[in-house]
Amino acid sequence: MAHKRYLERVYQFENAIEVEVYGTGNYGAPGERRMRRKKPTSEEMAKRNQWRKEKKARHQLRKYFCKNDYFVQLTYQVKDRPASMAVAKEHFRKFCRKARAEYKKRGYDFLWLRNIEVGTKGAWHIHMIVKRIPDADIIMADNWLYGKVVFILMYQRGEFRNLAAYITKTPRTDPRLKESSYSASRNMPLDPPKEKEYMIWKPWKKVKIPAGFQLDQETLQEGQNPFTGKRYRMYTLLRIRKR
Repeated sequence: MAHKRYLERVYQFENAIEVEVYGTGNYGAPGERRMRRKKPTSEEMAKRNQWRKEKKARHQLRKYFCKNDYFVQLTYQVKDRPASMAVAKEHFRKFCRKARAEYKKRGYDFLWLRNIEVGTKGAWHIHMIVKRIPDADIIMADNWLYGKVVFILMYQRGEFRNLAAYITKTPRTDPRLKESSYSASRNMPLDPPKEKEYMIWKPWKKVKIPAGFQLDQETLQEGQNPFTGKRYRMYTLLRIRKR
């Protein structure tokens, strides 16, 4: 029985389509030069884990949020700065309990992504993405007790891909940070991708672009995985006129 060699995964969102094609099955598929497997270093594993974290955040942003939702910064007054990340997480938990209750009163689920950040000079703040509902600004301001709340619309922080990288940043990705802790609410499940298998690699001359979409050139990646020796291709298509 023949083994499947390549897998195409398509993640469909209202305004974006993400496509991944990569090798699977037995090592050394037809048409591929056999390479010795390479064990990733700790640095390479950290980069891989960060890529997965950004990917999940990006998918949640594309499924549950729109460009006019809020990107919020919860700041700390100097006198109220937490003594540790554990204390900051407890501050955020208390804030969430109150905000969630207020959203529920208005008939909305409280969806969020957040990153608690400590700068190299000791300043603390929390970046947060939330749905913009009636009174959202009042809810945030009334229930954050440690400093100011700054609101901007999400599109002012760039396209969702950039925003996902920003909200999940760490000291490894941003040297201005001393420490960080990323998390997201649990009420944002994601649909599995549509999958299609190929026996051999099919290097399309051009990416197939459906009507109404355009290729995000910055996302197009092609090459050979240094750890498996398999070829891969990744890219994103964006809706030209977003709904």
